[in-house]
Amino acid sequence: MPNSTQQVLPDVNDQACSPPAWHALTADAVTRELSADTAGLRQSEAESRLLHYGKNTLPQPPPTPLWMIALRQFQSPLIYILAIAAVVSVAMGDVKDAGFILGVLVLNALIGSYQEWKAQQSSLALRQLLQIRATVSRNGEVRDLNAEDVVPGDVVWLESGNRVPADLRLLQAHALEVDESLLTGESLPVVKDAAAVCEPQTVVADRVNMAQAGSIVTRGRAKGLVVATGQATNVGQLALDVLADTGGSPPLLVRMERFTKAIAVAVLIAAASIGTLGVALGGYQISEMFLFGVALAVSVIPEGLPVAMTVALAIATIRMARRGLIVRRLTAVEGLGSCTLIATDKTGTLTCNELTVREIALPDGTTFQVSGEGFAPQGDVLLDGRAIKAEEHEALQAMFRAAVLCNEADLHRRDGSWHWHGDAVDIALLCGGYKLGLTREAMLDRYAQANQIPFEPEYQFAASYHRHNGGVTVFVKGGLERVLAMCSTAQGGDLDQTALEAQAIEMAARGYRVLAIADGQTAPDLSSADPPPTPENLRFLGFTAMLDPLRPGVQAAIQDCQRAGVQVSMITGDHSVTALAIARELGLADTEQHVLTGADLDNITPAELAHIVRRIRVFARVAPRQKLQIVEAAKQAGHFVAVTGDGVNDAPALRAANIGVAMGKSGTDVAREAGELVISDDNFATIVSGIEEGRVAYDNIRKVIYLLVSTGAAELVLMTLAVATGSPYLPLLPVQILWLNVVTNGIQHVALALEPNEGGVLQRQPRSPDESIFNQLMIERTVIAALLMGIVGFGLFRWFLPADASPNDAATTRNLLLLLMVLFENFHVGNCRSETKSAFAISPFRSPVLLTGAVVAFLIHFAAMHSGFGQSLLGAEPISLNNWGLLILLALTILPVMELHKWTWRKRHPKATL
Repeated sequence: MPNSTQQVLPDVNDQACSPPAWHALTADAVTRELSADTAGLRQSEAESRLLHYGKNTLPQPPPTPLWMIALRQFQSPLIYILAIAAVVSVAMGDVKDAGFILGVLVLNALIGSYQEWKAQQSSLALRQLLQIRATVSRNGEVRDLNAEDVVPGDVVWLESGNRVPADLRLLQAHALEVDESLLTGESLPVVKDAAAVCEPQTVVADRVNMAQAGSIVTRGRAKGLVVATGQATNVGQLALDVLADTGGSPPLLVRMERFTKAIAVAVLIAAASIGTLGVALGGYQISEMFLFGVALAVSVIPEGLPVAMTVALAIATIRMARRGLIVRRLTAVEGLGSCTLIATDKTGTLTCNELTVREIALPDGTTFQVSGEGFAPQGDVLLDGRAIKAEEHEALQAMFRAAVLCNEADLHRRDGSWHWHGDAVDIALLCGGYKLGLTREAMLDRYAQANQIPFEPEYQFAASYHRHNGGVTVFVKGGLERVLAMCSTAQGGDLDQTALEAQAIEMAARGYRVLAIADGQTAPDLSSADPPPTPENLRFLGFTAMLDPLRPGVQAAIQDCQRAGVQVSMITGDHSVTALAIARELGLADTEQHVLTGADLDNITPAELAHIVRRIRVFARVAPRQKLQIVEAAKQAGHFVAVTGDGVNDAPALRAANIGVAMGKSGTDVAREAGELVISDDNFATIVSGIEEGRVAYDNIRKVIYLLVSTGAAELVLMTLAVATGSPYLPLLPVQILWLNVVTNGIQHVALALEPNEGGVLQRQPRSPDESIFNQLMIERTVIAALLMGIVGFGLFRWFLPADASPNDAATTRNLLLLLMVLFENFHVGNCRSETKSAFAISPFRSPVLLTGAVVAFLIHFAAMHSGFGQSLLGAEPISLNNWGLLILLALTILPVMELHKWTWRKRHPKATL
């Protein structure tokens, strides 16, 4: 062993130094390259390497501090405009206006900060904090230690059930199979071969002499040499890709940025134009027009929009959490509802990642169907639609007796739930045995095991020897061609090898994994031979067809997505045959022409891929970086892309997507960190619920925007008419406009953000990614509502304002106008509850929060009219009963006018999906 104080350690963890392709070297060459010893490192040497290479941990961003979350709430163009208005108000000596605006900003920051902090805590709680252990040779002895203390050059021992702690070059492997699905997307365990030497360009999924960090040993034992730790592992490099990628912008954020920029430009142009008009034509002083500009800005800017949008998203967050979807970033709530394409992983997302026996074929042509999904033995074996047990069919009983005896897995029920351990194929066979009433424990009581031949890649079969009735029976399972070569007869008749092979090929074409089973008698002394010879003269019993089943409800979920106009693409590392079989079952593809493989992607330019993603729905044998290319191409093709996945291999695509949806139950920490949304129950069907809630959230935000902008625009019309006609007094003061926008209307628009689902949101197409929040419908309706309220309000102001009005007369008239605008808001909120449905068709009691909000908003202003505080702040005062009647009649005009527009819109756009 080299002396650690004199040794120059190889920079195997430094990616800039291009470490060797370990899979392309022999085990001896790797040992020399690492200055290691197959007997293991000395403890002092390991400690020295730990200082040199660092801890064996993946890079993770620290949780966002609360102060940064709070600061993020102010990063919005709309917030900037409000802040400028506050500064101008202070400069003009109007502290009341500035105080109102400051209150709005603080309230929005408090609500938004709390919701994002709470979402972050939920995300952190999802992380599995279990400490991974590793079995390592140190100082000539085998010991357990924390995986984070493993260093390059360490010798690690693996056995079934272990998680691989670092990237290993295998030195020895006995019947080793490793589940790398979280890294490569391959659903079946990979058989490893320590003696193999791969080509340097071999992809990760095919490096049979390597064990990758994060993968799980499903079967066998091995000894490996650590060649990379931490971020230098393949998992670590994917994690770095996640942290380096800035990701896509949620649709709502994109639309709101466009909207607020448009509002800012409109405010500046309107204020400058009307101010110039007032000075040039109306005879106003420049100082008066400057004050008017502040009032105009206050009237046009929807001060309550940041709060309302935050509340709408926060409510949607709560609703999504109830349905199993945890939101990590508020703007992602609406993003899922706006997505036009969901790019989903197959293994563990669409499927259970649990092999299941689906069909059983006997040599005489009898075929059984098997119901149930996953490893839990819930379901039946069916013959002509009738459930049967093993004792009812002798040939079937003989076949599954062999299947459960030639088996190394464990499946049992404990504490009311099923638990399993071992190879997926073996677990699937035990599950099938349970459905027939056969258990391994009961069979072993009658057939005591005497010897076995574990599965090895070079064997392509496994055999188990059992003593029974004074003799020894060997039970065999393996690949069809390998097992058929051992057989001389078939159960129930002659061995028709050609017919059996044809049937197996037909099953394989449907995506099944076919496994052959046989038995035979052997000499008693062979049961103790080491190793036993290859069995021969066996009786062929039949074969099973296995498939990784779809998750319950996933077919209906994809159909719902298609009805909602959301395309679904499956991206998997699995083979194209398996992917096509699943795609057919899901209705995503029919023929091989509908499947694109990773090899095909290597020969396609980004521009060509952007065109292809419009029609191809299945991508098979795809590497992680190719998955990222597909997502980028879909975005280039004009899609708002949501990516779902649970593995480390999904993380870069999750990060790059407009919306990343990670699996919370089985997903990796890297995947969960990359996603904006996390599905707590790992159910793809939950995504449909998320789409629904996202669309409801967007609908509510549009309703709030319509209410705020239409009332703000009405104030703009009112103020513009006053300037254009040379009114000696402004109809409303800035503080009164703020009162309308923030207090009375503010209560209502927050309540409107809580509006429940109108129904039918999943029966309409998603909005175009290029569509503005202010589409044709919103523009028409806003203009009509603003003109009506503005003109009626100005007419009232001029009617009640005497020709020789004094400041007191102006204050009295403003009081009437202020109350009229409050009443307009109270009635107009009913119009805002639906873009197409009549306000009279929706019961006010359907949304008790909104009904209460409207009543409270009115009562607050009523109280202000009769209190010293309100009279001093707003210039409000009680009015006569006759004036009450007049104002209510005038305010009610908003209802029939907007009903007429809804009716004409339905006539003009009968097929519009809104």
